[in-house]
Amino acid sequence: MLSRKVKALFAVLCLAASLAPASSAQEGITKRLRFARGSSTAAVEDAVVRGTRNRYVLGARAGQTMIVRISSLEDNAVFDVYAARGRKRLTTERTEWGGELPASGDYVISVGGTRGNASYRLEVEIH
Repeated sequence: MLSRKVKALFAVLCLAASLAPASSAQEGITKRLRFARGSSTAAVEDAVVRGTRNRYVLGARAGQTMIVRISSLEDNAVFDVYAARGRKRLTTERTEWGGELPASGDYVISVGGTRGNASYRLEVEIH
């Protein structure tokens, strides 16, 4: 027969394990954002789970202008933009941003929620 302390510890451990998020949920998603042939605009509709970040990777050249917009039903989705090779963050926690790109290579747009889960539409233009 188990003692009261062992039973209580077992109950606490079971509760903690049931409340812990799955490790894959913490990672979010990473997808390459592709532009249709001849188009300078790409859009994606997706959702991000609270506490995670979805990442969109796209190639661009130095001197091009990138414009990024995000909209969400509950106004709770934001993004960061990281320069080629992820060395420099160009903007933080924005819903709209535009700027000239400093280097050629892959850029990362990292999307997260400001509160709770967030369904969103992300639009990216490159000129």
